[in-house]
Amino acid sequence: MLKTGDKAPDFAAQDQDGKVVSLADVLAGGKSVILYFYPKDNTPGCTAEACSLRDGYSELSKKGFVVLGVSADSAASHAKFIEKYGLPFTLLVDADHRIAEAYGTWGEKKFMGRTYMGMIRTTFIIGTDGVIAQVFDKVKTKDHFGQILEWYESEKQ
Repeated sequence: MLKTGDKAPDFAAQDQDGKVVSLADVLAGGKSVILYFYPKDNTPGCTAEACSLRDGYSELSKKGFVVLGVSADSAASHAKFIEKYGLPFTLLVDADHRIAEAYGTWGEKKFMGRTYMGMIRTTFIIGTDGVIAQVFDKVKTKDHFGQILEWYESEKQ
């Protein structure tokens, strides 16, 4: 898993509309990036996390952030998820787990006594210089926006 101070690996992936989005292009626009990895569209925890980011989106935008969500779901699934919950940000398709593996967020998980490979819920804050400024590996799904805002405000001190 990457940590604060590491250079963020570049990537290019298809979004919900089939457009290719790259980290380099977003950073070239002079914005910081909230890159959040989540297990699956339309599941309770992932929906809570996405809606928290949606509700704080205008404030995050004013602070210079672009929000990018990443899961292994298809572009069609992402498009339905965005439409259903009115998500104002981009969701990226990582069906082959290439981005997740580069960031260390694809790994072994356990649920109800079963072990399997899956997306590990993690958020990376990437500065305009392409360096990871913060890693949230204990995401508060219902208040992820608040968690990010609290970190942001403490960095401004």
